[in-house]
Amino acid sequence: MDCNKDEACRAKEMAEKRFAEKDLAGAKKYAIKAHNLYPGLDGITQMLATFDVYLASQVKINGETDFYSILGLNPLADDDTVKKQYRKMALVLHPDKNKTVGAEGAFKYVSEAWSILSDTSKRSSYDQRRNLSSAKPPRQKPPKRTANVNGSHNPSKSSNSNSASKRYTFWTTCCSCKVQFEKSAC
Repeated sequence: MDCNKDEACRAKEMAEKRFAEKDLAGAKKYAIKAHNLYPGLDGITQMLATFDVYLASQVKINGETDFYSILGLNPLADDDTVKKQYRKMALVLHPDKNKTVGAEGAFKYVSEAWSILSDTSKRSSYDQRRNLSSAKPPRQKPPKRTANVNGSHNPSKSSNSNSASKRYTFWTTCCSCKVQFEKSAC
């Protein structure tokens, strides 16, 4: 077990080095490796949370920083959900509690996201700027393949449906793996 801990410490050091070189993807990769080798390593979960915030801060939608992804939220989240998620992340990322590299900057990103998303007028204005070019005409044809919960693909059955009562469905894409899902809005 000590060899795993030593290897995890080396991976954590590499993550810190990559972060200093502004290689966020590489830093996260090494932090994940350290966490997998020794999950009890001091500060590794905080480091992963910090790197996630930095990576999310690079996501831009219509030129706007995606504050929803910084807080790990769906854009349709209600005010209570935003508040709970902010508190959760603030506890993990607050520089007084988190001494990992980049924690202070990550906390600033989370605080900025909170200041925008917690104020109703700022959030409304932000949502309008963010969704400027999102008001595109709906797609005429849904994708030919859908994915079920475990990610395997099946041919779409909705295009062959001859039923008189059609259900309203919409398509959504997973942000992390880009798999498309057909959802039913009953």
